[in-house]
Amino acid sequence: MSGLQKSPWVIHYDASSCNGCDIEVLACLTPGFDVERFGIINTGNPKHADVFLVTGSVNERNREVVRNIYDQMPEPKVVVALGICACSGGIFRECYNVAGGIDSVIPVDVYVPGCAVRPEAIIDGVVRGLGILEARRAAIAASSTAAGVMMIQRATAADLPELLAVQKVGYASEAEIYGDASLPALRQSLEEITADFGRMTFLKGVVNGKIVASIRGYCDEQGTAHILRLCVLPYFRGRRLGIRLAQAIEKEFATARRFEIFTGHRSAANMHIYTKLGYKRFKSEPFNDNVEWVYMEKKSS
Repeated sequence: MSGLQKSPWVIHYDASSCNGCDIEVLACLTPGFDVERFGIINTGNPKHADVFLVTGSVNERNREVVRNIYDQMPEPKVVVALGICACSGGIFRECYNVAGGIDSVIPVDVYVPGCAVRPEAIIDGVVRGLGILEARRAAIAASSTAAGVMMIQRATAADLPELLAVQKVGYASEAEIYGDASLPALRQSLEEITADFGRMTFLKGVVNGKIVASIRGYCDEQGTAHILRLCVLPYFRGRRLGIRLAQAIEKEFATARRFEIFTGHRSAANMHIYTKLGYKRFKSEPFNDNVEWVYMEKKSS
């Protein structure tokens, strides 16, 4: 942790646990485990926190609370799911009012299962989270000097081979989430993306002359703008580039009556971005045994 510029502060939220895991979180602060020897401080203010510790599963009443705490935390930040309920919903997973684990609402970086989770495991999970936090801080510092500023431009036909390569690298992480390499974005050919280019608007995000992100879309006869294939190379994530691209493509369809976008049902990071942009879920459809498409929409302002 030598690269950290300050002691890491954590904020703990009990989503809906039985308090078993919460007691173990408190135990970490006692002299027996003394987590503060690592410089870790527990804070009640998300604007001061670096690490978000969550216990319990997500339900319809606390979904927005979890998201609001996460949104108020400054970048970079790390989310640690503590206990089996936070990891997956646990024994309450099939309950009518339980939406699932924390990753159904916000991205999770470290999973620490247990019922109740032991203090030693909590400390290990937080320390692993601090390693991720340090890497993200280093990436942000590097990006401010070396990566330059992303320029958003209309893509040309000459860009298509590079756009396809960026797309397949960008969607590789989605394949890992589902354990499924059959996602359409990964199987698209140059001929198919060329056909898309003939009927869609393509935007590219360029940093130092290299394409690092892309998005495309089209407007149908009913006035719905369909936003597709938003992708950002892994190194450039966490810098709001996806949000900027989505806002830019929406401006391309200024006369649209509504906007529609979709992603996989376990793609929490994607759904988090779309929710911040004002999209709301309105339907879902199965793609295969592993993936369910979640469709989100918003009205034109």
